[in-house]
Amino acid sequence: NITRMSAIVDQIAELRRRGIEVVLITSGAVASGRSEMRLEEHLDPVSARQLFSAVGQAKLINRYYEFFRDHGIVCGQVLTMKENFSTRLHYLNQKHCMEVMLDRGVIPVVNENDTVSVTELMFTDNDELSGLIASMMDMDALVLLSNVDGVFTGDPADPESQLIREIEPEQALDSDAFVQKTKSTYGRGGMQSKFRIARKVAEEGIAVIIANGTRENILVDIIADRRADVPSTLFTPSSRPVSSVKKWISHSEGFAKGEIHVNEGARRALLGAEASSLLPVGVTRVVGDFEKDDIVRIVGPD
Repeated sequence: NITRMSAIVDQIAELRRRGIEVVLITSGAVASGRSEMRLEEHLDPVSARQLFSAVGQAKLINRYYEFFRDHGIVCGQVLTMKENFSTRLHYLNQKHCMEVMLDRGVIPVVNENDTVSVTELMFTDNDELSGLIASMMDMDALVLLSNVDGVFTGDPADPESQLIREIEPEQALDSDAFVQKTKSTYGRGGMQSKFRIARKVAEEGIAVIIANGTRENILVDIIADRRADVPSTLFTPSSRPVSSVKKWISHSEGFAKGEIHVNEGARRALLGAEASSLLPVGVTRVVGDFEKDDIVRIVGPD
């Protein structure tokens, strides 16, 4: 949707003029490539995805480049994969890359590298990717744009459904009871994904707002503290500080390189409020091959 892309870039340019740093996470490579290609023969899903994303990503970043250039702003492409977040070194390299870009006034335009991300190690969707980036860059806020105004108490199309304006960190909510499971035609995500990521990121101390990306000037209105006038859902950030290493670990599920099995005394100590390290005397068994800065799973006696 070229019109919406242009409108979002216009709003980001306005935020930049107000001194706000922005990282843009975008989907659309596969859909962009699909609209460009008319295949005569049938391709298997993996091959089709690789072909469409390779063609589409070039088209997509060119669109953004031209839109930002109209505002005198330079944008840069950052393609990433879930594996790039699995080691501390790769994680910090990505962070450094985007910090260098932002320091020099370049807008990072981030997308998953769909040409090679065709395994079970793909991001669930770009909501998950945006959560990782927001956490990695220690952002003040993450805005997830949808085609509805936020989280509702039921189907947004139902007149009886109410928009939930604010969700507190400790608030007990069963998302399965009211968050819709439907997704857009070509998207992998949906409101359930946005809800899950929003709660996780908010618990790390970052405000998360789910809003309607088709509303005029939505980003500027939200960021410029006119949120009270704009239909949206705010996930209030937790006030408890979370270290950058713990943020990285919390988003790196599935990347454990091995296991450290501990005895009951060590298990109790690690779960205590004063826990700071694991002593070798508490270790009963080591499984796997791992090095310094690798993620490992810690397993108790049971």
